[in-house]
Formats: sequence, C-alpha cells, structure tokens
Amino acid sequence: MASAFSGRTLLIATKHGKESVIAPVLEKELGVRCIVAADLDTDILGTFTGEIEREGDALSTVRKKCQLAMTMYGCDLAVASEGSFGPHPSAHFLPAGDELLMCLDTKQDLEIVTRDLTTDTNFAAQEVHSLPGLMQFAERVGFPEHALILRRSRTDRQSITKGIRDAEQLRSVYKTLRSTYGQAFVETDMRAMMNPTRMRSIEKAARQLAQKMLNTCPVCTTPGFSITEAISGLPCGWCGTPTKSVAAHIYQCKRCGHQEKVIPAGLQPAEDPMYCDICNP
Repeated sequence: MASAFSGRTLLIATKHGKESVIAPVLEKELGVRCIVAADLDTDILGTFTGEIEREGDALSTVRKKCQLAMTMYGCDLAVASEGSFGPHPSAHFLPAGDELLMCLDTKQDLEIVTRDLTTDTNFAAQEVHSLPGLMQFAERVGFPEHALILRRSRTDRQSITKGIRDAEQLRSVYKTLRSTYGQAFVETDMRAMMNPTRMRSIEKAARQLAQKMLNTCPVCTTPGFSITEAISGLPCGWCGTPTKSVAAHIYQCKRCGHQEKVIPAGLQPAEDPMYCDICNP
C-alpha cells in the first residue's frame, strides 16, 4: 500500500554519514527516493567539541537543519537528526544518548518528530595521566571501531584531534599533548560516522519515524497520528489500586485535533504488586 509520501524525493540533511542508516529504512517503508544534502555544513549549528556552541535546543536545531537543507536544494521534504549526550534524565548515574529525528514536509505542512532516549551509548570522557590509563579508556569505550578525540583539556578549543581510530596515532597525539602541555583529555567522538553505537540509535529512530509517518488520522488521514499523552492508573494485581504505570495512550492528530484513547498492545490487565504504593510502599 502506497504511503502519503510515495514517489517523493526526501532530502537527508547530514554531513556525518547518517544516510547510511536513514535512507534504507525510509525508502523501504515510505516509498521515497532519498538524496543527501552533501553541501550542507551542519556544524555551523554546533559541534560536540564546543568550537561552535549550539544556540538553541535540540528540537529547534534539528528543525533548522531541515530548513537550511530545503532552502539550499529547493526540496519540500527533508529529514534531519540531532543527538545530545549526558546523564540520563531519570537515572542520573548513567550516561545516555538522546536522538531526535524530524521529518519536515512543507508541501503538506507537517512536522513529524520521534526520539530515541537510550543508555546504550559509549559516551565518556576523562583526563588521562598515563599511556596505560589512556589505553584502558580506549578499550572500555570500544576503540578502534568507535573513534576518540584528544585535546589539551576539557575546555580547550584549539589543540583538538578528532576521529582517531588508529592505536599508533592515539599514542602519538597523546605523547605530543603530554610533552607540550603536561596534560591530556580524551573523549569519545560522538559524530555519527565515528560512532557505530550512535548509528544504531539513529536507525532505531528512523524506524520509529517511518511508523509514525505511516500512521494516519482516522478522520482526516493526515500522517503523524501519534501519542501525545500517557495515562497512568494500571490497577495493582493484588489490591486493585491504580498504580503509576501506563494504562492507556492518547493519540491525537495535529491537523484536525481528533483524539483516541488506545490500550498499548500486549499490556497486561493488571500491574505487578511490586509497583504498587500500597502493596509495596
């Protein structure tokens, strides 16, 4: 069955190789033909290493990527992603990756967004004081498949070497920094083409985006009919008291406002008592 996007050209706004995981998914699921905005320098909107600070939040930044690419290429359908990395919002002791993926469609006046928040990330950084310490860090974060960045210090913006995937280069750059400055700082390179773990998150977000774009409003058939609210209150299996667990989702159309209450597929009729504030206070 053809989608509302079948036969259209979809522009992928990236300079970091994300098309390798985004294009196959969207072409297969949506019937679009993907092209890449190869001349768009998305680094002007911010870099992970701080030479250029990201001015807006992730949502406004990913929207700007789409808009810049569409203006540059004269296209009315674009996709872009924006990643953020740091402590997990609810489990602060764990590092997390937060990948936003947006489809902007000016022909249909649509903005469809999905998000993959995951603890499956190698995001890490530390000051290193010895070559063995550097190599231990490298092994822990999946080097050389995952590239590293070396610089003088966490805040340094000048002596940065990115994309290190060779052990000899890693040692050489480290020794130069130590002999010149007496210190060195190592971090994971979170650019997509340098980080296979992040690429997996982007691919997952692309599959979620495709599903969302295929889900149309039952009233006006607008794509992007999706969850806007989670309703808690799944009853405890022992005492029947409403728990904080999700009992239903509210789906809403951005265009006509139609709403539907949907029970998640596979949801059990009652919650495990371990999640009940009465049975397990």
